[in-house]
Amino acid sequence: MPSYDYYCEANNRTVEVNHTVNATLQTWGEVCYVAQIPLGDTDPMAPVRKLISAPAIAIPIGNSKLKELGFTKLVRRDQGVMENVTALDHEKRYFRSDDPTSVPDIQGKVED
Repeated sequence: MPSYDYYCEANNRTVEVNHTVNATLQTWGEVCYVAQIPLGDTDPMAPVRKLISAPAIAIPIGNSKLKELGFTKLVRRDQGVMENVTALDHEKRYFRSDDPTSVPDIQGKVED
């Protein structure tokens, strides 16, 4: 379900609301009802306007970019066998559930 931002001039608040494309919200009370937030001190009949915002677009990231960013991507190859497609030079490419030495070095990638 798409999300929309509504702005209320009476309280200077912007609220993100999920609703169908065909729905039209015109008052603060309607926005609060759909967003399941309290009305507060604002008049429920206060007008709101829908804001225009850029759409969220997901772009697939390749394995090399994931590796560069420090992520580990595992792909199941067989029962109990996973391939680490983002393996670093010191890591094994394949690991088995019965071989603890083949587990990817997650601790080496995690930073505080």
